[in-house]
Amino acid sequence: MIFLFFVLLTVLSGCSADNVIIYSKDTDISINVEIVDTNAERARGLMFRESLCGNCGMLFAFDDLDYRSFWMKNTLMPLDIIFIDARYVLEVNGGFTKENNINVGDKLVLR
Repeated sequence: MIFLFFVLLTVLSGCSADNVIIYSKDTDISINVEIVDTNAERARGLMFRESLCGNCGMLFAFDDLDYRSFWMKNTLMPLDIIFIDARYVLEVNGGFTKENNINVGDKLVLR
């Protein structure tokens, strides 16, 4: 599991969209996301799921800025966790960040 801490320029307001675009130096990556923004949804996360599609992820949206920690209880697949501005966390398939050359400073936009 890779933990990346991003200081990103983000446009993440409204959380009504379901597509995240990450603009990296090499390519633009589109990720279809499931947005979770309630305590119950965040607590369940990706537990008991056996897979995600190759360009899918789960975007955790929080109401406040804070340090976040995640546990992987009952998580059946490897994940990369991308921490964004202390208010958002994006979980994608394990190895996704390396395969797509996602780096600190890349721009992320929710559409």
